[in-house]
Formats: sequence, C-alpha cells, structure tokens
Amino acid sequence: MDVLSDVIAFMRTGQPSSALVAWHAPWAQEFASMPGAAGLQIVLRGPCWLIRPGDAPVPLAAGDVVFRPHGHGHTLADSPSPPAIAPACGPDDPRFSQRHVSVPARGDAPATVTLCGGYRLDRALTHPLLNDLPELIHLPAHLGRHPELRSTVELLATELEHPRLGTDAIVPALLDTLLLHILRAWLDRRPAAGATGWAAALNDPATTAALQAMHRDPARPWTVAMLAAEAGLSRAPFARRFTALLGRPPLTYLTWWRMTTAARLLRESDAPLHTIATRVGYTSEFAFAGAFKRRYGTAPGRYRRTG
Repeated sequence: MDVLSDVIAFMRTGQPSSALVAWHAPWAQEFASMPGAAGLQIVLRGPCWLIRPGDAPVPLAAGDVVFRPHGHGHTLADSPSPPAIAPACGPDDPRFSQRHVSVPARGDAPATVTLCGGYRLDRALTHPLLNDLPELIHLPAHLGRHPELRSTVELLATELEHPRLGTDAIVPALLDTLLLHILRAWLDRRPAAGATGWAAALNDPATTAALQAMHRDPARPWTVAMLAAEAGLSRAPFARRFTALLGRPPLTYLTWWRMTTAARLLRESDAPLHTIATRVGYTSEFAFAGAFKRRYGTAPGRYRRTG
C-alpha cells in the first residue's frame, strides 16, 4: 500500500458513522469533543456557520467541507450569534452514533442540510501525519476544484438519503474515500519553501519514494544506502533531507513503521509471533519481541491478549 492509504487503514478502528441532517431555522447544534476521533461536516444545501471556542465564526456555504482531525468540539448554527444551543451530541447520541442515519425534513423544505461523519481512531497506531494536520481543514466549494471529492460527497449523500441493498457496504467505503480525498486536497496545497513536516515530505519526490519503498516492503532489510537509491540521491544528502523534513532519521521511521504494522497484525490476526516477526523484517522472534517491548512497553503476546 502507499503511504496515504496506510495512514487511513492503520489509524481508523471500527466502522465510521454518518448522518444526513436537515436543520430548520432558528437552529444551533453543538458537537461534543471526541478524544480518539475525527469528524467532518459537509454543507449540502443552504448556508450555516461553524463556531469554535476562542475563534471567529466561519461562514459555510453549500459544497463546503470541514474536517476536524483531532476530535475537538464545535457548533454549527444558522447565524454567527446562535440561539440557545441544543445539548451536545457525541459518539453515543442516537442521531449521530449509528453507521448511517437519515433525518427527514419537517414539512417544508429545510433551510440547511449537512452531511456529518465521524471516524474512531486507534491512538496507539496513529500515524505522525495526523499530528501534522491543523485543527481545522476547511475546503470551500469552488467550481472545478476537487472534482473527485465533490463526486464522492454526491454518492455518499445519495446512499444516505435513499438507502438500498448494499448501502451497509457502500457507505463505509465512501467515507474512507472521502477522507482520502480531503487529505489529498490538504497535501496538494504546496508548502512554502523551507517548510517541514508531512505535507512537505509528501510533496518531495525523493522522500516520498523512500517512504513508499518502506511501506511497500517493510520486511526488506533496508539500509540508508538502499533507501537513498530508491530516492535517487546519495546516502548523506538523502539522510539529511529525510531527517530535516520528518524530524527522524530514515531507519528510525522504518522501525516505528514496522512496530506499528506488527501491533495491528497482533490485534487483527491470529498469525503466530514468528510469522509477524518475519513480516516486519525480523529473522529472530526474540529480537522482534525486544523491539516491540521497547516501543509499546509490553511483550507482543501480552499486547495481543489485552489489546
């Protein structure tokens, strides 16, 4: 898998939730802070406002996409100075905690329709890319911009509004697709010269080539020289470039990725420890167990039993 696909596959746990919601003025809805989760709001019809504590209200229009990667709370309302706010909804709210919910309009046409989505994240397996994301990613609707994102939104809204046979399989897949398109749009905003972090690294062909190689085949006995060859650079310049962008040397990242992969395999498969050790590049189960304990503070077998 490529780096971005791995980020989604490894950090998300369980099924994402979604709801198509019709709001009638005057209205305001608080969305509770959800540690270990990420949420999105897409305005399908009508205007509204995004209100966050300590920040100026953000006007939203039809087609706007908002992503809150760190699960912090916010309010949606029909005005920047909302009326009395309804009790906060969160992961256990029956309107928003189910996998797909359609909230019908009350009589006349609703003033605003939003598509809400939520993802539960496994913080133990969170990729550092997520930590680089800002508190708010706002993708305003622009004609011709992000056409794949817009198409996915339309498909998801249709499935939620008119569920049919197969909707239970289609909606989670579309939510993952939507999340990937949001992250692509954010990464495509080319960083300023001299910037560091994952956006800069994934816009750098040499660093991306090395990352793709590690993700494609973590079991290979990589050396810095081998990764530099994948990047098309000599050893020393590659190591400096990788470390400057991502804040850790190439082989340190490789070890982190191997242990993250092993942790997921321990939780989601019954593969024996020696098989998992081999899949993440260790010829000795003993060496693998030592590396895993240094990363997670517990032995692989115990991690599997208590995970």
